Amino acid sequence: MNGHMTEVQAEDIVFNVKGLTKVYQMGEVKVHALRGVDMEIYSRELIVMLGPSGSGKSTLLNIIGGLDTATSGQVIYRGKDITKATEQELTEYRRFHVGFVFQFYNLIPSLTARENVAVVTDIAKRPMKPEDALAIVGLGERLDHFPSQLSGGEQQRVAIARAISKNPEVLLCDEPTGALDSATGIVVLEALERVNRELGTTTVVITHNVDIAGMADRVVHLSNGLISEITRNIVKKPPGQLRW
Repeated sequence: MNGHMTEVQAEDIVFNVKGLTKVYQMGEVKVHALRGVDMEIYSRELIVMLGPSGSGKSTLLNIIGGLDTATSGQVIYRGKDITKATEQELTEYRRFHVGFVFQFYNLIPSLTARENVAVVTDIAKRPMKPEDALAIVGLGERLDHFPSQLSGGEQQRVAIARAISKNPEVLLCDEPTGALDSATGIVVLEALERVNRELGTTTVVITHNVDIAGMADRVVHLSNGLISEITRNIVKKPPGQLRW
């Protein structure tokens, strides 16, 4: 456990989520995806959010990342309430502060691994070199390969390199191993763990896979739009020791 977790200073709080709700109108029916979520996310922390499908994990991640808007409540990022941000401010927030990794890799088929990463570094304020980002995820030898020449796990690691190449403070990952077998998934989780450890990127991984929880600093359990429990791992397991 990181020493800074014991006594949290104000500057260590990256996100302060207060009373967050999200209601979707589906025809005549109102769907309550989030029912009043309160939590803090700390600098350099690796969080795993666990919960079954429909528990609110993706909705919470998308609101934190500025991809969706809340019905009520606040998400305060470094002292700024992003729930009150304009569309332009949200675009800048997503572009400069947050990296996203999804279940599907969304790589451009006609571009090499290096070029897929460069698409992001070209618009970033203080980007990493694409080569450096790919080296961190263990793909330094595959720079000039196209997505069709890479395995699913390698494509996901290119997607992680693309997300971290703009040097975001926060990396948000939605089921990053969902389309992968367990051995390949572990390699992807090792890449995420290395990013968190070496770059200090605050990282949130959402999954329905309980076994992944062992690698987290804290595990946030969601159920029916609410946080049911938050637990802390005194000893974190390296991804290679996870079994599922």
